[in-house]
Amino acid sequence: MKQNYLSFLRNSIFFSVFIALLLLSAGCGEGEAPSHAGADGTDKKMIVIGFDGMDPKIVTRLMDEGKLPNFSKLSETGGYMPLQTSVPPQSPVAWSDFITGMNPGGHGIFDFIHRDPENVFPYLSTSRTESAAKTVRIGKWVIPLSSGNVSLLRQGKAFWEYLSENGIPTTVFRVPANFPTVDDKAYQLSGMGTPDIQGTYGTYSYYTDEDTDKFENLSGGKIFPVDVFRNKVRGRLPGPINTFRKDAPESRVDFTVFIDPDNAVAKISLQGKQYIIKEGEWSDWVRINYELLPYMEKASGIVRFYIKELRPNFKMYATPVNIDPSNPALPISTPEDYSAEIAENVGLYYTQGIPEDSKALSELVLEDGEFLDQTNIAFGEEQDMLGYELGRFRSGLLFFYIGRVDQLSHMFWRTMDPKHPAYDKGSKLKAVIENTYIEMDKVLGRVLDSIDGYTTVIVLSDHGFAPFYRAFNLNTWLKENGYAHLIDDSEGEFFKNVDWDKTRAYGVGFNGLFLNLKGREFKGTVEPADRDELLDEISEKLLTIRDPKNGEQVISRVYRAEEVYSGPYLQDAPDLIVGYNKGYRASWETVLGSFPEGILRDNKQKWSGDHLMEAALVPGILLSNKEIKSERPALTDLAPTILEEFGIPKQDGMIGHSIFKEDITGNN
Repeated sequence: MKQNYLSFLRNSIFFSVFIALLLLSAGCGEGEAPSHAGADGTDKKMIVIGFDGMDPKIVTRLMDEGKLPNFSKLSETGGYMPLQTSVPPQSPVAWSDFITGMNPGGHGIFDFIHRDPENVFPYLSTSRTESAAKTVRIGKWVIPLSSGNVSLLRQGKAFWEYLSENGIPTTVFRVPANFPTVDDKAYQLSGMGTPDIQGTYGTYSYYTDEDTDKFENLSGGKIFPVDVFRNKVRGRLPGPINTFRKDAPESRVDFTVFIDPDNAVAKISLQGKQYIIKEGEWSDWVRINYELLPYMEKASGIVRFYIKELRPNFKMYATPVNIDPSNPALPISTPEDYSAEIAENVGLYYTQGIPEDSKALSELVLEDGEFLDQTNIAFGEEQDMLGYELGRFRSGLLFFYIGRVDQLSHMFWRTMDPKHPAYDKGSKLKAVIENTYIEMDKVLGRVLDSIDGYTTVIVLSDHGFAPFYRAFNLNTWLKENGYAHLIDDSEGEFFKNVDWDKTRAYGVGFNGLFLNLKGREFKGTVEPADRDELLDEISEKLLTIRDPKNGEQVISRVYRAEEVYSGPYLQDAPDLIVGYNKGYRASWETVLGSFPEGILRDNKQKWSGDHLMEAALVPGILLSNKEIKSERPALTDLAPTILEEFGIPKQDGMIGHSIFKEDITGNN
């Protein structure tokens, strides 16, 4: 999941993440590399495969139709059940439940987006960067004198830390909400939440000499108008902000494209090297070095080019510049050289947390087929990496994550659902999602073929999927019902237009609703003694909302934080968690603290499937080759399950229980 969710915050984290880059180049992150996890700690073997977004209804149907033979085989061996997801069913929240065995009150991740009550400004929930405390200016240069920090905001101990303490060899591959990777002996490669070289969650570049007016208000990439002169195009690839310079300019690498006058082929000349690409082809990874401090500091990135068209118009797409895994500028793996080890064995690969460039498709830079080609490249890399890890797996735990089902379900739900506002009955891509499930069945088959009779296998997804028909403007609803007030009639963004002296409630993130509480918010208006009564009032009103288009209930459940969360971080939770009915979801504008006109609107975007709704409506899946005895397994059960498989007892704070024990109920 979830590049769209994250991209809107790119500007807010842009500088801070790159500051971390500078800090790292100034020394942060150096030190003794962790040793390999204890190879002699156990003979036990366990493989856990995480398929983000795999839905139980679709899995069941395809198993019944005989299209998922390996899922059926696993189901018949040990069991297959729906898996209770997190509240709310967002990937950073859900995978944090999985990692810690706790609910958000224990691990502190409540949404993709959190807000600072001191100023109500939203920020990314899973990581934080802090700049160097001391710098010195020398002419046009700014030299850091101390190192800063890139920190993981997820709280609670990860299950693999307990495994490492007990000498269990462990590899955790791309689990979300693990950037930067935990300082531990386990081998880890960071996943969702890992930025590109610019410090964003994926900013593509597009070069063209066609009319660019149709590309207004892009949030996922940059359009570069170019001229074709004598079959030559000049362009630049933007890089990180160079904070070694006092004016902090954007770094760049220049390139030239030479178009063959007779054939549909071009040559890209970049940093002294040439790359031949045909029209309609993708390049291999191209390594780039951004010079930040002459002869002293560089940031290494990798990029792929795709030439859409050479004539009559020039159209060339460049992927976000990914962190070079062979020379990473940020801490994307533990041990530090693990990302390079993978690259040495399987080649360069996407390192940004979500490799599928859904923004380029949503913003019409890539077409459906081109986007699928891009995702196929990423999936091919994932399969190579899975093969590498299976090949070296001897004992202990291997966790491997694949986000392909989630991303393609987001983008192609419209092709298979006639009720969707963006449905195209003539689409030739109606089977994309089904085929993706079949691909995952082959992945599972590969895993099953690799194991012996003593290996425990678990397959799970963090949540299921549903259509996203209509978008709900929560903040606009709060305004129209007298809970929020604006300074004027403009839409605003980041709550810039809010009259906080009159506002009693506001929405931020995809499911969060906060009261403007005295003693907590910077301009709180609601007395703590009035909190319960006001929350009851708002909850009741939310549950009565009906869609004027069809009479459907828009919000099917509203959770009080103290009713569903427990743990030391409960005080940071939203007061209410809004559980949307199937087909509905918070609008993108709601997440940003905007107040667009109207309360509901059709979703006509290519981002057409979703899961940010009531948790009970979108459970995940759970399968194992060992009998599942729990009647209502939940994500929070997986951490204690894994520990107990290695003879390690459930740890303090974990709320779940082993799925392999009887008389167990889930916890969400």
